[in-house]
Amino acid sequence: MLTLVLLLVGGAATGCGGRPTTHHKPGTGHEQATGSVGTLLEAQDPTGHRLREVPAEGAPQVQLAARPDSEDGWNLQLTVKNFRFTPDSTGGAALPGAGHAHLELDGRKLARLYGPWFHLPAAQVPEGAHTLTVRLYADDHTAWTVAGKPVEGTAQLTAAAPGQAGHGHTPPSAQPSPSLPPSPQAQADRTVTLAVRDGKVSPAPGRTELRRGERIALRVTSDRSDTLHVHGYDKELALPAGQEATLVLTADRSGLFEVETHESRLVLTQLLVR
Repeated sequence: MLTLVLLLVGGAATGCGGRPTTHHKPGTGHEQATGSVGTLLEAQDPTGHRLREVPAEGAPQVQLAARPDSEDGWNLQLTVKNFRFTPDSTGGAALPGAGHAHLELDGRKLARLYGPWFHLPAAQVPEGAHTLTVRLYADDHTAWTVAGKPVEGTAQLTAAAPGQAGHGHTPPSAQPSPSLPPSPQAQADRTVTLAVRDGKVSPAPGRTELRRGERIALRVTSDRSDTLHVHGYDKELALPAGQEATLVLTADRSGLFEVETHESRLVLTQLLVR
């Protein structure tokens, strides 16, 4: 079973010449790995992942609740049954009742979830009424399925117009408007700007060296909808087509970590943390 210790151990970055293995089991990628759990169907879920059928008795279950956050966005809670989150083995073969979840807004993927709680920023939700969906996946990225239907949970929410207080059923407050928070770039020690167009990365993929504890802002613009993922840190961010998106993280682990896109499977850069 793969663990992230491969590249999280101090000094693991030394001597790495090619593409590092920071996330997947050797020989596997984001494609479905082989596994004897349930039945692998030819059918796919709405995002193109194959279905893994299991009997209803003892099958994974999930419910989703969305609660407005007092400062920004919503706090989401996934209540699961017959299921456990296994971020350390993502990319390996399917194991009974194990894996991760995908979060979607009106059918558009926002993030991959490795635990029962997730904060959804208001900036990622346009004004109006929306449907949030969480769907459970095995470690090999197949969707857990019962009677031909993916195992998922939904919740409804309503976002106010930008600049207005309140979201969902929470009434607007009478408090004075707060000052604007600093931009993500202002909170970072380093900023890396990247662009993806026609399957090519600009500037060409290289390595960004960081001292442990530094904060880095990854500013990415893609010509197609995609998902940005930092291996080892398991940080993700939805990339809307043609719009710049920024992911800020603290480099609190030593090692060599890939930054890639999920759908187009492109390596954008590598973070070398010492």
